[in-house]
This record gives sequence, C-alpha cells and structure tokens, in this order.
Amino acid sequence: MNVVTKLDQFHARAKQNQWLKYFAIFNRLALAAGFIPAGIVKLMDERFANGLSELHPMGAYLVALHHTGYYYTFIGVVQLLAAVLLLIPRTVALGAVIYFPIILNICILSFAVRFDGSLFTAPLMVLANVYLLCWHYDRLKYLLPFKQTAFISSEKVPVKKTTNRVPWKFFTGVFLVTVLIVFSTSHMYKIMPKNTYTQCMSQFKNTNRLTAGKNFCDCVHKQGNPLNSCIEIYENSEND
Repeated sequence: MNVVTKLDQFHARAKQNQWLKYFAIFNRLALAAGFIPAGIVKLMDERFANGLSELHPMGAYLVALHHTGYYYTFIGVVQLLAAVLLLIPRTVALGAVIYFPIILNICILSFAVRFDGSLFTAPLMVLANVYLLCWHYDRLKYLLPFKQTAFISSEKVPVKKTTNRVPWKFFTGVFLVTVLIVFSTSHMYKIMPKNTYTQCMSQFKNTNRLTAGKNFCDCVHKQGNPLNSCIEIYENSEND
C-alpha cells in the first residue's frame, strides 16, 4: 500500500468523526468572522485599525495600503468573498484556498512589524485554515503533483461507521499548540513597538534599560523611523 493510499484511508476515517466535523465547522465560522469586518471596512474605504498611529510600523503600512485606491477595495472584496465561501458548505474548499494566501501574508506581516494586534491570532488562523484544507483533502488532492491514477476512490476506502467518540489526543494537541503559540509569540521578542507610546514605555518599567527603551519608543512613535533602525538604536544604547 503506497503513501497516497494510506493518506486517503486516514482522511476517510477522520471524516467519519463527528467531533472533527464540528471542529471544521468551528474553524469555518471563526475564519469567516475574522475577515467579514476587515472586508467591510475596506469596502467602506475606511482605514483598518484607525486608532493606530501613522508613525507605528503597522500604522504606516495600513495608511500606505489605504492610499492604494481600488487595490485596497479589491483586498476587501476578496476577503469578503473568501469569508462567504467558507460559510457555504458546497464552496468551503474554494474559500479555504482563497483565504490561505491572504492570512499567511497577514501572519508574516505581523511578525515582521511585531504587531500586537495579530501576533498570535494570525498564526492560529493560518493553522485553522490548514485544517480546513486538510479536511477537504478529497476535493483538493487532484491539485497535488501526483498522478491522479495513484489516488483511489473514497468509496473504495474501508472505513468505520460515523462515530461520536471524542478524539482526545487530537484536541489535546490543538490545546497544546495554541498554548505554545500564545506563549512563544509573547516571549519571542525582547522589545515590541506596542500600539501606543505609553504601552511601549511600560515594557521597560523597573528595568535598567529605561533610557534605551525611551530612545526606542521615541524612534518608533514620535520620529516614525523604520523598526529595524529603532531596534538598532536600542541595542546600541547603554544601560541606565
């Protein structure tokens, strides 16, 4: 039995579990809820995260994006399209395919500018999207670089009847991965620009890097310099 056949059988067995099916529905709703407000804001030609300073790295990016005109609107249309497709059972697979490159881009952007607003939610959304892509593997497998003759029909795969047994190992893994992502993203950077100057300064309170921190926060929130330059200023500053 080749790897592809085993993958088909594994997927077919997973589809028989009601709890995994409920989890797929939860991911669909959660991902759709994440894009609908963002898409509407863009269609209304309003700047996303309007409360964020224009000098903030993410704020500067969003201002520039807002100034792109119909490209900004186009992103909103695609986000709404992906969200709506996820809500319709027959089009979930297509919605997941459209959704993935958008949320992956948001995730990478969040890490690049160290944006608090989506630093841990974006990776979780990427994983939720991956789960949906895997859940609809039977529809998407023909896009993979394998000969279609290597795949066997799902009707020929011997599977058990629908089960309501809770896959505790899977959900324990989901919980641990979620905790790991939240913990790692909140501790992966020594310094963060944060969303406001006050929040930026608060991370240096009761440390011997108060002056260095002030230089960093001034660089980001008052001077609007590139994040990498501000980090370099912080690293070259002496302790108090």
